[in-house]
Order: sequence, then structure tokens, then C-alpha cells
Amino acid sequence: MPFSVNGILCTLALLVLWRAEELTEACSCAPVHPQQAFCNADVVIRAKVVGEREVDSGNDIYGNPIKRIQYDVKQIKMFKGPNQDIEAVFTAPVSAVCGVTLDATGKKEYLISGKAETDGRMHVTLCDYIMLWDSLSTTQKKSLSQRYQMGCDCKIVRCPSLPCEISAPEECLWTDLMIEKQVHGRQANHYACVKRADGSCSWYRGVAPPKKEFLDTEDP
Repeated sequence: MPFSVNGILCTLALLVLWRAEELTEACSCAPVHPQQAFCNADVVIRAKVVGEREVDSGNDIYGNPIKRIQYDVKQIKMFKGPNQDIEAVFTAPVSAVCGVTLDATGKKEYLISGKAETDGRMHVTLCDYIMLWDSLSTTQKKSLSQRYQMGCDCKIVRCPSLPCEISAPEECLWTDLMIEKQVHGRQANHYACVKRADGSCSWYRGVAPPKKEFLDTEDP
């Protein structure tokens, strides 16, 4: 009987260790403002996904094949990236290692940001900014063409708790998570953090590109 109890306890211990290892391998991403995602990415495109297949991508240190999902895409517009169209987007095969699932029927348009690879390819993870095009606000769509790039020298700082404040003039305080309890709040959907003539940065909202010297009256 003691042997059976010990065997059960050993099995439970192994299960706990296995579960702990599984959890440590789960994908975890910090929330970012769309402008931050744009500035951090090598490539940002608007595209339709027209095909999907699993491919080998080399071997790990033990000689086992590394699998990736290849999404064939039809690029509609490039907002940031190399001087050639992106034809394929690669990602991990499962979400536990940050793999992304996209609709490959060609019926939906996406905004896809990620890291550049060679020969018209890019790699994406769950931590990259990937959204259905129709879900973006008008301001976000317009900002992709110019405004976000204008603010890449600025730093968007997430407000962790109230009260919060910036620590440097080149910072913009992002409060959506704290005030609205969501990532896709007012600042994410309608504002860009843009550098002003004096070198400081401030939130800007508007359809037209920012004036050369816009005032704080444009701020939220």
C-alpha cells in the first residue's frame, strides 16, 4: 500500500512539474499603443491572406525539424518595409509559442506588422500588431501613412496606476488601460504621439497631418 501511495504522489509531482513547464512556455505580450507597434516593426502592410500550409524551417539543437505556418498573402499596401512586396508571412504553429491564426480564405483584409525576413517574407507573433482592417478607426488608418512615423522618436509610456505622469518631455502618457480598462481605448484609436517644434512630444488628434508647430489644445 505505501508503494502505491508513493507512486501516486510521484505521478502527481510529475504532472505539476509538466504543467508548470507548459505555463512558462505560454505566450505573454505586454500591451502596446498602435504607434509603438508600428515603430517597433520592420514591416507594416495591409494584405489579404490567400493560402496556408505547414513548412519545415530548419532543425533545433537536437536535430528535430522546426515547423512554421506559412501564410501566402496578397499585399494591398505597404506602410513600412523593404522595397519589394511581401508574399509570405510566417508564424509559429501554435499560440502557446506565440503563433498567429489568420483567415486564409482571402475574404478578409488585415493590417499586419512584424519582422522582416529575406525574399519578400516576414515573421509575425501574437505580440505583433495584427488587426482586421475594417476594425481600425479612420484616424488609425490615416496615421499609418505618416503620423505614426513622425512620432517614432517619441516614447509612449503606459500609466501603471493613478496618479501617473511623464518623466521626460519626449514622452506621451498612455492612460487607456488605467482609465478605460482596455487596450483599444480613446488614445489608441484616435491619437498619435508626435514630436513638436521644440523637441517635446504630445498627443495629437486630427484628420490632417499635424501643423509644424501645433499647440497643446490638440491634446486629449
